[in-house]
Amino acid sequence: MTTTARFSLAVLMMLMIGAGFPRSAWAADPPGAATAAATTTAAAAAAAAVQDDDDDAALQPAEPDFRVVNLPTTLRLPVHKGSFDLTHRFGGNLRRGSFSEQASRFFGIDDGAAVGFEYRYGLMRRVQAIAYRTVINRTVQFSTKIDAVHQSGGTPLSLSAVVSIEGADNFQEQYSPGIAVSVSRMVGDVAAVYVVPAWVHNTAATIGNDANTGFVGIGARIRLHGTTYLAVEGSPRVSGFKPGVNQYGFAIEKRAGGHMFQLNFTNGAWTTLAQVARGGQAQNLNLGFNLARKFF
Repeated sequence: MTTTARFSLAVLMMLMIGAGFPRSAWAADPPGAATAAATTTAAAAAAAAVQDDDDDAALQPAEPDFRVVNLPTTLRLPVHKGSFDLTHRFGGNLRRGSFSEQASRFFGIDDGAAVGFEYRYGLMRRVQAIAYRTVINRTVQFSTKIDAVHQSGGTPLSLSAVVSIEGADNFQEQYSPGIAVSVSRMVGDVAAVYVVPAWVHNTAATIGNDANTGFVGIGARIRLHGTTYLAVEGSPRVSGFKPGVNQYGFAIEKRAGGHMFQLNFTNGAWTTLAQVARGGQAQNLNLGFNLARKFF
């Protein structure tokens, strides 16, 4: 038998012998390898969850918008991204007149409206720059929102600070600086509750007096089903200038991709921080809506 034949026969015998043994006999994983692989997989999944939770652009099902009705939420805005918001409060009072009289005026829609336009921009990580204008006294409000704390596995609450200044007649008079802190607690993907203490200077500027107002906003948003929500808020004043009555509002909402449409009912058409501090109107109920569009 030639050398080549002997070599071929040896290789064939080795293959036959190898085929006769189970894989576990010659290619078994080292002891503990399965446990190590499972641990690695779990760690990777946990790291991915943390990364997603830290993503400012990730959808927050329980907190889909930057407002409850008027109160600020703790929703984050990705850096260099934007969001547009249209606020609209009709002038008709739903508490006046019979149903037929309300219907004849299309439930207040025929009575004009207080409209506001807002744009916010992610100036840097966790910092938002916001400009807002409403037709009420042609008020312009500039504000900065700092999303300092985000609820996560080891942090039970989210916290955002809002610093603002607004002025009437296109920011030419009656300046009212203010500060608010929005504290929220998410209940899974189902609900969010908010406490928003705020202080506003010069809230009596509209009547020529120098006074301040402190209030504590309370709000909640409940996810009824899928992309449908119910929102409610109130802003009781606790100190200072307190005209009218405390402002409140409630709403039903629908989320569609980057859009959020809210049909709301409030006891006043006021939407800026100082306007909320000045309170609502007794025996008033105004139909309105918020329409938001996120660009991320």
